[in-house]
Amino acid sequence: MKLDKQTLLDYRYLRMARVWAENSYCKRRQVGALVVKDKMIISDGYNGTPSGFENVCEDETGTTHPYVLHAEANAITKLARSGNNSDGSTLYVTASPCIECAKLIIQSGIKRVVYAEKYRLTEGIDLLKRANIEVEYLNIEDNESE
Repeated sequence: MKLDKQTLLDYRYLRMARVWAENSYCKRRQVGALVVKDKMIISDGYNGTPSGFENVCEDETGTTHPYVLHAEANAITKLARSGNNSDGSTLYVTASPCIECAKLIIQSGIKRVVYAEKYRLTEGIDLLKRANIEVEYLNIEDNESE
């Protein structure tokens, strides 16, 4: 199957987001995110604790601490501290956004979200679609050889 240029780029950025997720100290799940605008990565993020906190995401029972930031939130807040803006950009994320991250995505001006792993809860994806944000699921494993 021949893929168009944009789809090939989408797979590449998703694979890069997956590599970026390896920076996370979280044990239960590592998630990575990239914000791309005009074919340039303008921000990145992975799930983890806020700046200045110990890099421990879960308690002794394996439950994620409530203060752990999602990859999307880290990427978006990083943009807020930079000179860049995310109007019209694409967010690549290794897992589908939750509803809280969907709200941040909408408010940040991101117009497209490409994600690689479906989650049982779909409220975040549903909210993005309601806000007319283009949402696309791509299975990275389908395109490993590219």
